[in-house]
Amino acid sequence: MQSVSSRLTRIGVFYDGNYFLHVSNYYNYSHERRSRISISGLHAFIRQQVAELEGVNERLCQIVDAHYFRGRLNAHEANQRGNQLFYDRLFDDILMSEGVVTHYLPVKTYQGYRQEKGIDVWLALEAFELALYKKFDVVVLITSDGDYVPLIRKLNTVGSRIMVLSWDFEFENEQGERQVTRTSQDLLEEVSYPVAMHALIDDRTRRNDTIIQNLFVKQGRPTFTPAIASSSSSTSFVSSENSYAANFEDEDEPNYNLIDRPDDDPTGRKISTIRSLKSGYGFINYPPNNLFFHYTSLIDTDFDELHVDDEVEFTIGQNAEGKDIAIDVSLVRS
Repeated sequence: MQSVSSRLTRIGVFYDGNYFLHVSNYYNYSHERRSRISISGLHAFIRQQVAELEGVNERLCQIVDAHYFRGRLNAHEANQRGNQLFYDRLFDDILMSEGVVTHYLPVKTYQGYRQEKGIDVWLALEAFELALYKKFDVVVLITSDGDYVPLIRKLNTVGSRIMVLSWDFEFENEQGERQVTRTSQDLLEEVSYPVAMHALIDDRTRRNDTIIQNLFVKQGRPTFTPAIASSSSSTSFVSSENSYAANFEDEDEPNYNLIDRPDDDPTGRKISTIRSLKSGYGFINYPPNNLFFHYTSLIDTDFDELHVDDEVEFTIGQNAEGKDIAIDVSLVRS
């Protein structure tokens, strides 16, 4: 008979895919690390944290189930977005290689905007059913949504302890608007193991810890050395988002080849095409100058979905310096 000390600690991991993408975008575009979250590194971190908090051997802490939930474009729509099908498949390959089961619902269009509906309910039902039948010792939720409080209470009734990986952060976008992400306090108060990921990542005393470094996808570039963004090299980046628009290349100079056209609706929505894309920002063709846009200005569109020459709809706004920029940018549906 197995002793308690040698018993396997069974871990189930459940990703709110939209939230995970939002967090990964923040670290890739707005944080000094300039890199996405690594799935394999995150799973290694989870095993270590569970072992430490449960007081057991890390080798006996195993992720036996991992599931990723998100809304996704159908194949026809994705095929209209350049290499979107390729990138979807590439990310699926990454998840598959780490043993993560994917769950997708089709993104629906409401009043001209794409939205995902029902994915949170599906995550909750799947998590409870699997915990019931597979007897997870620890369920790890990667989410910030207080709507999962009832799920946590139900999971507690079947004996699962709950860990939530949370990220709290804020930054200013190019329009000078403060973007804030906070985890529901109701959620954190219900869980057995709340883990403030942002605090661990930004803790300077742990900056060089292998387990923290491995949370990020390895890049062929220095992680903390600022550089000027350049389309000719994927290894360089800018030191802060406020400097994105300050370092134009030739292709971002005024577009003299376009004829200025009359604007019958100076306060309404505009339609044009993407001229260039950088690390977290881009430029839209619009005479007499190209309009800058930041990834935080996108509406129901992931920055990674965008491609040069895509048609987009936007509103003209102004940044803190009074310069025209594009805001509320969304892909035009074909």
